[in-house]
Amino acid sequence: MVRNKNLEKTKSNVPDRIKELEDELSRTKYNKRTQGHIGLIKAKIAQLKEKQVQRRKGKGKTDGYTVKKSGDAAVIMVGFPSVGKSTLLNRLTNAESNVAAYAFTTLTCIPGMLDYKGSKIQVLDVPGVVKGAASGKGRGKEVLSVAINSDMVMLLIDVFHPEHKDILIKEVRDSYLRVNETKPDVKITKKSRGGLGIGTTVKLTKIDKDTIKKILNQFRIVNADVLIRTDIDADQLIDVIEGNKKYVSGLTVLNKIDAASDEQIEKARRIVNPDIMVSAEKGIGIDGLKELIFQGLGFIRVYCKKHGVKADTDVPLIMKRECNLHDMCDKLHRDFSKRFKFARIWGSSRFPGQAIRNLKYVLKDEDIVELVLD
Repeated sequence: MVRNKNLEKTKSNVPDRIKELEDELSRTKYNKRTQGHIGLIKAKIAQLKEKQVQRRKGKGKTDGYTVKKSGDAAVIMVGFPSVGKSTLLNRLTNAESNVAAYAFTTLTCIPGMLDYKGSKIQVLDVPGVVKGAASGKGRGKEVLSVAINSDMVMLLIDVFHPEHKDILIKEVRDSYLRVNETKPDVKITKKSRGGLGIGTTVKLTKIDKDTIKKILNQFRIVNADVLIRTDIDADQLIDVIEGNKKYVSGLTVLNKIDAASDEQIEKARRIVNPDIMVSAEKGIGIDGLKELIFQGLGFIRVYCKKHGVKADTDVPLIMKRECNLHDMCDKLHRDFSKRFKFARIWGSSRFPGQAIRNLKYVLKDEDIVELVLD
C-alpha cells in the first residue's frame, strides 16, 4: 500500500514539478554559462508535459470535436469567448453559427465552407479558448485538438483585449502546433554504440554542442549521429526529438474595430501587430481577410486544358506554391505521372503553348496546362 501511495503522490506532483521548473527557468538569466542548464530545464519540462498528455490518454476517450475534413484546406479560428468567431464565420462562409453577445455561445465545432478564387476552404468555429486550455481547462484540450488537423490557425483578438494574444500563442504552442515556423532540418540517426556524433552545415548561434548533448542525454539518446542543417535553438531541438509537432501557417486578426476609438485601435495594433484589422459585425476588411487566407495557405490556381478546347478558367485546380507537373499529375490521377509524355503550358513558359517534358517543371499561379499522356 505504501508503494501505491508514493506512486499517487508522484503522479499528483507532475503539475507542481512543471511549475517549479518553469519558475526556475524564468529566474535564470540566459548567457553562455547558463545555456546548458536552461536547455536541460526545457527538456525536463517537455518530458513532464508529455507524461501529462499520455496520462490523460490512458484514462480513456473523452468527448471531443470531430469534424470531417473537406475541401482544399481547413482553417481553425482560435480566440477567447465572445471575440466574434461565430459572426466572422458567417461573414466568411455559408455556415449558420449561433451568435449572441455573451460568452460561451458556441458549444460545438461548427464548420463552414469559404469559396474563394475557385478554392474551397473549410473554416472551423470552435468554443472559446481560455488560459490553461492546452492543459484541459474549459474543455480546451478538445478544442485545440481540432487545430492539430488544420492547415492554418487564425488567432482572433478582441480590440479591447490585446493582451489575449500572448496567452493564445502559448496555448497553441502547448498543443503541439508551430505557427508560421519552418520545420528544423535536423536528422537524428540512432546507433548501437559510439556515443554522440554531431555534425553541422551551418554556424550554430543559439545553442552549442555541449547543450545539444545534454538535451539528447536527457531524452536517453546516448548513441546517435546528429546532422544539423538549420541554426536551431534548444526548443527546436526538443521539438525534433519529440517528433510530434505540426507546422502550420497562421494569421492574427484584430476584430471589433467598428466599436473602438482610433486611440484604442492604435494601442491594440501596436501590441498585437495583426496581419489585418476587421469588423466581423460590420463586414469591414472581410475581402482582405479572404485574400490573406488564400495566400497564407500557399495556394495557386492551375487551369486544365483539353486539346483543341479553350481552358475553363472558372474551375481551377487548386495547388500549392512550388508544385510541379508531377504534383499536378498525381492530384488528377495516380497513373497520370506514369503515362506523362509532355505538357503544353501557357503562362509561365517561355512562349505560349511551349512543350515541357520535365515533370519537375514548377508551375505558377494561373498557368494553363494541357497534359499529353500515353
